[in-house]
Amino acid sequence: MPISVKNINVKGKKVLKRVDLNLPITDGILQPNPRLQRHAESIKELSERGARLIVLAHQGKPGSKDFTTLRTHAEFLEKETQKPIMFLPKITGPEIIEKINSLKDGQILLLENVRMVEGEMENKSKLVEELSPHVDYYILDALSVAHRPQASIIGFSKHIPCFMGPVLKKELSALDKVSSSNITLVIGGSKIKDSLDLMEKWLSSGKAEKILVGGALASLFLYAKGHVIAGSLEYLRQEGFLIFTEKARKLLQEYEEKIMLPVDVALNIKGERTESGVDNIKEGQIWDIGSKTAELYRNEILNSKNILVNGPVGVYESKKFSQGTKIVLEAIAESPAFSVVGGGHTITAIRNLGLDEKKFGYISLSGKALVEYLSGKELPALKALKESRVKFNL
Repeated sequence: MPISVKNINVKGKKVLKRVDLNLPITDGILQPNPRLQRHAESIKELSERGARLIVLAHQGKPGSKDFTTLRTHAEFLEKETQKPIMFLPKITGPEIIEKINSLKDGQILLLENVRMVEGEMENKSKLVEELSPHVDYYILDALSVAHRPQASIIGFSKHIPCFMGPVLKKELSALDKVSSSNITLVIGGSKIKDSLDLMEKWLSSGKAEKILVGGALASLFLYAKGHVIAGSLEYLRQEGFLIFTEKARKLLQEYEEKIMLPVDVALNIKGERTESGVDNIKEGQIWDIGSKTAELYRNEILNSKNILVNGPVGVYESKKFSQGTKIVLEAIAESPAFSVVGGGHTITAIRNLGLDEKKFGYISLSGKALVEYLSGKELPALKALKESRVKFNL
């Protein structure tokens, strides 16, 4: 594991910290979330240790509706940290360098959305070249961006000593803990390829006790098993998910005793919830697991030792179809097992359903990066931290 920033003296040092402040937007308004709160805590801690802190972050990506300035994020951070947050609506240029060089111990500077710099997404940004000579250390503090080979994430490793921040360390420690022995995986949502890769990794290693399947992934597996799934087939076709049918079928053939599929489902028929066995789906679209399946999943969860959740098992945003997700999450909260909950939609579901977050072992801030890490893939950012350690004899 890369060296933690807790092991170095940051007092009086100019510290560049890459965090993830990417926030959801509702009706055009940015919404604070646990990601912002946890990063605010770590920013405050570094400030109180005397670091001269320069914070890098992003919001959305070029061309997306949520691609915007970080000005509001600065206001949120100031409220959370109870410390002044200086914000500059720029990322590079003489004014930035002058401001960095004038920072005093404990001061915090948030720069503009790093994805507004040309070349950031392709790791060809001048950001690294301009900032490296004027800072002492770089801290990566977000697993949620660690899978992206972008300039502000991997570019500094060849120029200045790089360390791991506390948010990233907690994420990795929780994932390593849940991976230390056999686990039950609860996989839902609509990220089919990532979910299948995760399943394949844990099933082939023999460490997956059971995999409880929901969401769009359940529709794919039911179809792969030969069930008629009515309107859900068209959904899978429109989303391009049918190309994964053969992989799902192969996993079922090899590990059928470990993969739990719904025995009944809740169909959306003209906006109403209609439960049906999986052998009798004639119309509608699958929007949730059924009551019998929810009880089966609940019993399995309560007898598990370690649990990893990635994605809700139904369309939890609709009250009529949130039942399955609620029962599953309540069982995880009740279970004595150590649990890690990942994925933005899962975290939102916990909050929307009024569940106590403290009853879950660890609520991860990551989605795709979490899945890739647990699938055994080397994340570009973690590789860069290791390379920095070697280069600077850390």
